[in-house]
Amino acid sequence: MSLGQTAAYRPTKPELAVFVSGVTSMGLEILAGRIIAPQFGNSIYTWGSIITVFLAALSLGYWQGGKHAETASNRRMTWLLLGTAGYVAIVVYGSDQLLLSASMLPLPARYASLPAVLVLFGPPTYLLGFISPYAAELSQKEGIGEASGHVYALGTIGSIVGAGATTYVLIPSLGIDAIGFLFGLILVATAFTLTLPTLSPRPAGASIGIAVVLVVAAGIGPVAFDHRGDVVYQTQTAYQELEVVDSDGVRTLYLDGARHSAMDLDDPDRHVFEYTRYFHAPMLMVDDPQEVEDVLFIGGGGYTGPKDFERSYDVDVDVVELDPAVTRAAKEYFRLEESENLTAHTEDGRVFLQNTDKKYDLIVLDAYQKDQVPVHMTQLDFMELAENHLDEDGVFMANIIAAPSGSGSAFYRAQYKTIDEAFASTYSFRTSSWDSVQNIEVVATKANTDFTVDELEKRNRNREIGIDLSGELSGYMAPPQTDDVPILTEDYAPVGKLQASTVDQTYVIEQTDGERQTEPASSLATGPQPATLARPAPTLESPRSPGLAPAAP
Repeated sequence: MSLGQTAAYRPTKPELAVFVSGVTSMGLEILAGRIIAPQFGNSIYTWGSIITVFLAALSLGYWQGGKHAETASNRRMTWLLLGTAGYVAIVVYGSDQLLLSASMLPLPARYASLPAVLVLFGPPTYLLGFISPYAAELSQKEGIGEASGHVYALGTIGSIVGAGATTYVLIPSLGIDAIGFLFGLILVATAFTLTLPTLSPRPAGASIGIAVVLVVAAGIGPVAFDHRGDVVYQTQTAYQELEVVDSDGVRTLYLDGARHSAMDLDDPDRHVFEYTRYFHAPMLMVDDPQEVEDVLFIGGGGYTGPKDFERSYDVDVDVVELDPAVTRAAKEYFRLEESENLTAHTEDGRVFLQNTDKKYDLIVLDAYQKDQVPVHMTQLDFMELAENHLDEDGVFMANIIAAPSGSGSAFYRAQYKTIDEAFASTYSFRTSSWDSVQNIEVVATKANTDFTVDELEKRNRNREIGIDLSGELSGYMAPPQTDDVPILTEDYAPVGKLQASTVDQTYVIEQTDGERQTEPASSLATGPQPATLARPAPTLESPRSPGLAPAAP
């Protein structure tokens, strides 16, 4: 086709339908990740479910469409597009309730998201699968090969447009409901176009009716009480759903539905989550806290730890936070102020370390994607990279969410083993007396050390670091058994599999205010308890599938 022919090209109605079906099918697939993640996490199992359902539904649609291709017509494609748009309205209106219902099904973690994806996205994707074989049947091209190749090319181009537009334009700019509403209107507009110029009454009326349903679904949505409190800010970032919620004087940052930071509005310097106090434990392991000058936090969230270090010590704090919207929210809602001593960097933590020559006295890894540390920051190469960016007296600390022993401890033990491979000496601290899933702080020193709990308690008494860690030191644990878990590497890092055993356990988040709301926790581990820690009773997250509700500051 010459340049002149390309400029003069006008798609036929079947070609338009194929292109739009490609745009919406791939757009919905990208959007599915955002809809599913807050309830089921963003793991490989979630995306495996999404991809599996979309491919299976499209294949079934192609097959059925091919079997009935002899009946193909623009009118039939009109009804297929309108049916898809109508189901998109259901997704926009009812996705929250459907997700909640699906999460109650007694399924293993890796399959937990599959029913939700199937119910929400299987039917509309199946209907869109009819479009391609219908369009091939109606194609003006000569020969089956040319007609089918032309249709596949148009559909693929549409998919490219849908994926690119949804990823780079729509999700960073609009909410989920608005994007679903837009896809629904595109389908309705295309269906309406297929009826022209005759403007058949029934398809035209149905187009208007479904457009109204879409407006109602997107504009009203289900009315529901948010048990978490008052949502003061909500947005879809390029990476996740971000919410700021106020409840009983505490402001909490939620990312993809998981608690990542909290601040007492009346006393912003107070540690709401107990585990953030453990960030000071490395100051007991350096030779002299007064000589600590440079600290790096990987993962910002509400910037609890970085703000605390800037207040407590004469240090320069670098914070690497991948999502710029998180940093903006921290400035707007969590009283973050950058200064000469606190600098926020918008970058991936591993990339940041690869590109800097700076050495640090302390590196704190506290980056999370809902229920897990990003896989590339769990691996041996990353741990060795962090070790290389520490001074000789430097200390590395990783915040891990897992059980300290028994069921649910596999990820902790594998992460401990990996860190211990990269560093000279490694220690770990539990943050709760419960034996269920919790925040475990793994601390490693670049130099060979042999700290006992008695030695650390002595340093805690004699060093003025602005915080008493006597209660935290009672969480000191012996090295875990690691023979049955792998060292995590770039070649083999089965983080999802290792974390699967944590799903049916209650996640314990210790808090410091003494007021607790707990839910029945029938799956809480009942094994031997360690010595009681010097802190109040924990807050419990009820078991939910398929992931935890991590709290990263």
